[in-house]
Amino acid sequence: MSITTSRSETAAPALPVALRGVGREFPAPQGQDARLVLRDIDLSIAPGEIVALLGPSGCGKSTLLRQISGLDRPTAGSLTIDGTAVAAADQRCAVAFQEPRLLPWRTVARNVELGLPRGTERTAGRERVAELLDLVQLTAAAALKPRQISGGMAQRVSLARALARGPGVLLLDEPFGALDALTRLTMQDLLVDIHRAEPATIVLVTHDVDEALAVADRIVLLGTRADRPGATISMILDVPGARPRDRGSVVLARLRARLLDALGVPSHHSN
Repeated sequence: MSITTSRSETAAPALPVALRGVGREFPAPQGQDARLVLRDIDLSIAPGEIVALLGPSGCGKSTLLRQISGLDRPTAGSLTIDGTAVAAADQRCAVAFQEPRLLPWRTVARNVELGLPRGTERTAGRERVAELLDLVQLTAAAALKPRQISGGMAQRVSLARALARGPGVLLLDEPFGALDALTRLTMQDLLVDIHRAEPATIVLVTHDVDEALAVADRIVLLGTRADRPGATISMILDVPGARPRDRGSVVLARLRARLLDALGVPSHHSN
């Protein structure tokens, strides 16, 4: 897989993200206690870094991603992007979800076009869409409708649409979770190539330990304690080695065993 590594002029520089004491509590019906989902989240993310959020189902990974994007607001603590507070639906961020959420009546190219910033000049917009379709290897599919493409192709359209804004921070909520195993591996490699070409700061929510090890600079493990409500950071793990990484390496195998053990999954790993 070969992708040009020159960064688009319309793409924003990668931005740092900082979370300080972030918590999120959801109100409960009358007479019941409020539900604390996140507590005491402290995390600094460097510009251009890829951070994977890992943890059991329901531990608040997607909730935390929504705090960073401004789609939801914390009930405690503060979040900043490039030193300034996160705004509602912050335009410095772009989000891609597990479901591609493409408009079925628009072509692939027109779906990507939806991600362009408001006021983008028409010629510049067409050039940017063409550039992004080339980046995600979908130039030949530009005129097709969503029903005419595979799930993996649809997810590539979703990524291109998110990148169309030129975000400083790209937030990915299990973007490959619904794909088959082989397509998922291909998409992980594509994400690495995309990041090389347009190195935004990336926060990736995943349930897949191997996926986190393949793409992330650091893995942030969220977990809960029996004696305290709400999930918090239980481990931050640095992943060594330049990308693309050898998925069969001994180093990654040891990190995988450590993460599985932390998640309560016996790894049956022997040294």
